[in-house]
Amino acid sequence: MSTKKMRCGVAAIEALRAAGVSKVFGLMGSSTLEMYDALYDAKDIEYIGVRHENCGMHMADAYGRVTQTPGVFICGQAGPGSANMVLGLAQAKFAYSPVVAITGLASTEHLGRDAFQEIDQNTLFLPVTKRVMTVPRPERIPEFILEAFRIANAGRRGPVVVNIPRDLFNHDIDVQMPMHPPATSRPPAADPAALAEISKMILAAKRPVFHAGAGIKWARASGKLAALAEKLQIPVTSSAGHADILPMDFPLHAGGVGPRGNPVASELTREADLIIALGTRLGFNTTFYKYTDIASSAKIVQIDVDPTALGRYFPTALAVTADAGSVIDGLAALMAPIAANAAPWRERNEQYLRERAALWAEREASGARTQTPLHPDVIYAELRKAAPRNSIFTLDAGTTGFQATDQLPCYEAPALLTPLDCGMVGFSYSAALGAKVAAPHRAAISLMGDGGFGMTMGEMTTAVMSNIPAIGIVMDNGTWGSEIAYQRDFYAGRYIGAHVHSPRFDEVMKLTGGNGYHPTAAGETADALRDALKAGKPAIIHVKVDPEATISFRKDALQKRA
Repeated sequence: MSTKKMRCGVAAIEALRAAGVSKVFGLMGSSTLEMYDALYDAKDIEYIGVRHENCGMHMADAYGRVTQTPGVFICGQAGPGSANMVLGLAQAKFAYSPVVAITGLASTEHLGRDAFQEIDQNTLFLPVTKRVMTVPRPERIPEFILEAFRIANAGRRGPVVVNIPRDLFNHDIDVQMPMHPPATSRPPAADPAALAEISKMILAAKRPVFHAGAGIKWARASGKLAALAEKLQIPVTSSAGHADILPMDFPLHAGGVGPRGNPVASELTREADLIIALGTRLGFNTTFYKYTDIASSAKIVQIDVDPTALGRYFPTALAVTADAGSVIDGLAALMAPIAANAAPWRERNEQYLRERAALWAEREASGARTQTPLHPDVIYAELRKAAPRNSIFTLDAGTTGFQATDQLPCYEAPALLTPLDCGMVGFSYSAALGAKVAAPHRAAISLMGDGGFGMTMGEMTTAVMSNIPAIGIVMDNGTWGSEIAYQRDFYAGRYIGAHVHSPRFDEVMKLTGGNGYHPTAAGETADALRDALKAGKPAIIHVKVDPEATISFRKDALQKRA
């Protein structure tokens, strides 16, 4: 190793390089100009400039979920620019997504004096991050950046913010080269005694179910789970927002449990006597923390990398702190195949397969409607026909996400990125851009309502400027869909603030320099998607959908009024 003197901005970029960074999202500002100047010479790092810090955080979030390495966002401006990141950081924290955000801070001599653009950024970020760090001295800038990468990707992942007072960049420092990359940690492996106990519980069960969550995707264990389910002939259900854990057409994949899932999957967990929860917290959007869709008499085996998640919402018969993939490996090695005709759950499986077939037949029938405005099910059915098998879909919260989450053609995990428990509107399009940057060989398709897209429409310029050929499908019902459904179902149709006026976003995209499509009849959305994929340019498909086809989700939180 040798010591090299360099400007602090250059040292910060060298730290990113040591962490293996090849893509950086950012919105430039004067607080971090030294880093931006160093990026000018970093030809091996691609910079994607965004129009709003919150949207840039969503791009970094999606990038982290797809690549399993922290997405990086450089927030150029202290104060207001940094504050704009808060919602995106909260979103990443709810998703346990690895993100490293580097932002400026007021100069050290001005801190605590209510200086220009001074905000207490440490306090601001604490509730919405895994860690907040403020660099105290210029020579420690590389150290703090590399530590942020280690923390963001260790254990249960999450966003980390590094605050750097702007005057610290005005120094030359001695840097040890080459820098060491951040240390990596392996999640704990399964305990042999626990594996043996799980095997015994499976063999003693009559209605076992595998219930899987994000831990399967982080472990890249979808193929292993499919093989184990096939071997033991045990159906698999998924937690909310993770319908991509197994291919949509895998017969033993029942889909999502709970309000955001489907009745067939929910029936499996309602009637189960053993639920093996793999890499899932059994969280709110799946369970509402109630036994509505989970059998209260079922034994629950819960596996998660985070010991604090085990047994938090539901008591467990066995709690295992381990990587979900290692548990699947251990069970596959330990258990012999169970013949379908000999399994105690054979009749249950036969009924389940009939109900699954009926559910998909019902969905295809609903998707074959031809009336206009189009029903959302028509859009989802056309996506199942036209989207490439390796597509990545991103969703917003609200009606669009609620209806689509269990119907999309997800085949190669990760293939579905949603706001999860943050439940925010305005996530989807920016996330699609981040996903496309992370996986340029895969189609990235965003679905969101006209209200949500209006929040983030400025990022169309990001897509065009950086040549990111993601495809946004705007499902325009002219309303804030979830809320107007609540006003319809619980407030006797007393509508206020629930309607939205939007421009033709496809035309706006054309003015921006991308492609735009405006389907008006059944079949045209699929045609537009095929054309957009073939063209390979940023595209918006703006389609009118039925404003009456909205659903009330939080029935638990509202009561109908007389």
